[in-house]
Amino acid sequence: MNQVNHISSDLKENREVYQVKQWLQKFGKALESARIEELEDCFSDDAHWRDLLAFTWSISPFEGRLTISTGLLAFQKDMNARNFVLADGRTEPRTVTRLGVDVIEGIFTFETSVGKGEGIVRLLKEEPTKAWIFLTSLFELKGHEEKNGPRRPSGEAYSRNFGGSNWLDQRQSAQAFEDRDPQVLVVGGGQAGLAIAARLGQLEIDTLVVDKHERIGDNWRKRYHSLALHNQIHVNHLPYMPFPPTWPKYIPKDMLANWFESYSEALQINYWTNSEFISGRYDDNEERWEATIRRGESSHRVMSPKHIIFANGVSGIPYIPQLPGLQNFKGEVVHSHFFTHGGSFSGKKVMVLGTGNSGHDVAQDLHSHGVNTTIVQRGSTTVVSIDPSAKLNYALYDEGPTIDDCDLIASVATYPLVVKGYQLAVKKMAELDKELIENLIRRGFKYDLGEDETGHQMKYRRRGGGYYLDAGCSQLIIDGEIHLLQFDSIKEFTDTGIRCKDGSDIHFDAIILATGYYTQKELVKRLLGEEVADSVGEIWGIGPDGEMANMWKKTPQKGLWFMAGSLAQCRIYSKYLALQIKAIEEDLIP
Repeated sequence: MNQVNHISSDLKENREVYQVKQWLQKFGKALESARIEELEDCFSDDAHWRDLLAFTWSISPFEGRLTISTGLLAFQKDMNARNFVLADGRTEPRTVTRLGVDVIEGIFTFETSVGKGEGIVRLLKEEPTKAWIFLTSLFELKGHEEKNGPRRPSGEAYSRNFGGSNWLDQRQSAQAFEDRDPQVLVVGGGQAGLAIAARLGQLEIDTLVVDKHERIGDNWRKRYHSLALHNQIHVNHLPYMPFPPTWPKYIPKDMLANWFESYSEALQINYWTNSEFISGRYDDNEERWEATIRRGESSHRVMSPKHIIFANGVSGIPYIPQLPGLQNFKGEVVHSHFFTHGGSFSGKKVMVLGTGNSGHDVAQDLHSHGVNTTIVQRGSTTVVSIDPSAKLNYALYDEGPTIDDCDLIASVATYPLVVKGYQLAVKKMAELDKELIENLIRRGFKYDLGEDETGHQMKYRRRGGGYYLDAGCSQLIIDGEIHLLQFDSIKEFTDTGIRCKDGSDIHFDAIILATGYYTQKELVKRLLGEEVADSVGEIWGIGPDGEMANMWKKTPQKGLWFMAGSLAQCRIYSKYLALQIKAIEEDLIP
């Protein structure tokens, strides 16, 4: 019986491989013939195509088989895509269920006039001649491949260079930038800055990262004492250098910060600490920036990079709202961005204003140090258990394929599919967290499932906040260990605390404002001017095409780019941002 099952399984796998190969052959011929009706026949009526540079030189979504076919033919004139074949050595085609639909999913490779590509196709299981989901992505540029693996540098320039400079001499010289300006200036040295600098380095683009902190990793190291990542380690690797297999599932902040230092050294990233980008102006005639960097307390350096990448995250400048009477409060007022340790508030009565991740974590840290803590809810909040619910969004990475294959598979969805995927996941999350949610609501907590019931992940994409991944604070609120107060019950702040609308006064010794951050647009306005900020528009959030607004791709301001997101997003999209810059530098983009 086991032998029969084994033979049956082999036949099934062979059939899936055959069906993907047949579709790729059919698609390749249709694209070569340039007959739109043949191309349309390759796709289902509700098909989706997402392109990552391979055809469009941008991050571009298409919906519907006519729109897809028209777009493919329009871009094919320049890109000459061909040789669509099953990827060698990658996850074999398999039947899976995606968004409730049974599909045959396969990874393929192809070539274009400028490079090599890879992609994903999902064929409808019931109609395998039709593709429902189609992803194309640029993998590398011909003649400008990454310098790793078999293409790694020989090291002859500094190896046993008797009488000349050795590796350390050359690294110190490269980092000093005394005799040159970088091609690319990266502002911010967290995961976004490190990821894009590592990618650009592999493409031999001279890059400098500047960061205002004293040490690499301080953007995590200086955050509150108890912080750890809320998602598991296997999702969070940076490019080229995965975390050690001995590390914990949820990485503590200081462990991650120290890793950033090691990563920067291992990837030979040019990085200036204690250096702050303070202003920039683009010269249209020279097609370069005039960028001013303050080093230390008083030294300044003016540079002329061709590209500036803002990689200082979604959370930049702390936002403090106008609150009635707050200016009269005599106690300590601090934004959560600057909160480090609950022990400094021991014996005090403290209000935490805000019920996002930071608000909850700060409140829990205060409580753990015996602080009489009240958390104030300003608006409805999405609460999700870290385990098991939040893990559902990363279930793909537990299926077995390599991280490279998972990253490619995770990149396929256009906006409508992203929304549908999160809606399906949120239904499961709400079931798993039913008791937690009911108890919070019973306690008086305002809870929601997110706009169009897409949960915390779409809140992150749309606004960068408004949710809490529960690390234990919810139960403290339910049990009354941490007091809960609704902001709409407060009339005003007083010199000793707050006055409620019912006339009662509540005393507080300190107020911690977990009130979020200004958008990146405000940062651009302050550093590059209002005209540039208005030209670029919103940064992060959902753009008109359903993609992240002005993120990881060209912006309306020439030479200005934005890199932000989770560690996984930085790992994935740093590749495409780096390839765009390399293509511009090599005059490959029309």
